[in-house]
Amino acid sequence: MAQISLLWAHPEINELNRKARSIPFLNPFTDRYGRVFFFSWFGFMIAFWSWYAFPPLLADVIAGDIGMKSYQVANSNIIALTATLIVRLIAGPCCDHFGPRLTFAGCLLAGAVPTFLSGCVTNASGLYALRFFIGILGGSFVPCQVWTTGFFDKNVVGTANALTGGLGNLGGGITYFVMPAVYNSLVSKQHIAPHKAWRISFVVPGILIVFVALCLLLLCDDTPTGKWSDRALAADAPLHRSTSTTVPINGSITDAPLAEKQSPPSPSSEKPQDWKSHTSAPDTEAQKGSTLDLTKVDTARGEIIQKPSLSATLRVMFSIHTLVPAACYFCTFGAELAINSILGNYYMKNFPALGLQQTGNWAAMFGLLNGVTRPLGGFASDMAYRRTGDSVWAKKVVLHTGREWGGFWARAACASAVEWGG
Repeated sequence: MAQISLLWAHPEINELNRKARSIPFLNPFTDRYGRVFFFSWFGFMIAFWSWYAFPPLLADVIAGDIGMKSYQVANSNIIALTATLIVRLIAGPCCDHFGPRLTFAGCLLAGAVPTFLSGCVTNASGLYALRFFIGILGGSFVPCQVWTTGFFDKNVVGTANALTGGLGNLGGGITYFVMPAVYNSLVSKQHIAPHKAWRISFVVPGILIVFVALCLLLLCDDTPTGKWSDRALAADAPLHRSTSTTVPINGSITDAPLAEKQSPPSPSSEKPQDWKSHTSAPDTEAQKGSTLDLTKVDTARGEIIQKPSLSATLRVMFSIHTLVPAACYFCTFGAELAINSILGNYYMKNFPALGLQQTGNWAAMFGLLNGVTRPLGGFASDMAYRRTGDSVWAKKVVLHTGREWGGFWARAACASAVEWGG
């Protein structure tokens, strides 16, 4: 029962970095960590929904209305993915400089503009341009993960990132439910002409994107210490507490011990100093009772995001530690996006009797699998990390084992679909 209560209880906080050691999944209202967690995955879900709002209606409704051919439909899907690759490369440095919260809100607001303009499309070229700029929303995955990483400690950060990424990716399945339902409702219940109904349907994700972006800006924090500019204070605070001087105070034997009566100075009341200067401090009285592990403080300071130089960025980009997981992610996520783009069209072509809504319902199941597979991967990664004595190599094994296993089932599913479709 104690473990279940962690889902809504205020989490235990690591005093060195102010990160949460549990995930208040069900408490986005009164807990700041739960609020950041909620808007991380919900914001990404809305972004993914709008990013893939075109495919459920594209091949059947939109293409017929604006006279697109099949190769033009395929080209528009490719363009939507290309934009995301570019934006993700830009979003990373923006997170380093401005913080993930502002970068996240910026991606959402920038993507909301072309979403609202979707109803203005009249030809294939216009659709290409529009879907390119809507692809900005796909870049919101980067600040989503950076933001979560900054709020949750190492013992749960894998699970936290997997949950925000997985629940966010549900948008790729939800859009196949929602967009045909909105379109059909406008046509059958509101009696709006089909060529107008699909244009109006894009107003729904546009409104939600703006709403979530405003919530990010008004209700959430950049870091556990508040503003992005104050992100180093969490690691500096233990140093001030450990090096405070001892002041003798007169009193009787019944008074509370000095350690209980003495309050540490506020981190904001003095200028933070380099931690190395504290290790050589001559104040042996203060050092005698200190239990601070300076190695852990140094580690906590190393976790603070700093704006890297160009040379440092290039070293990280071409490091083997970056290239190997990048190649793994390239193979898996690329396949997912490609299948998401064409799945509705595939079912419509091979099973025309299903109709628009039923086609969308079947296509949605592929995207909805993210709600299970991604969180499961994060949970397995964290469990392997703890069971092997905090070994990062265990997480690497889980990563690549999951990739091979997922690739096997993807190939099997594609082969079955081709055989089933004749």
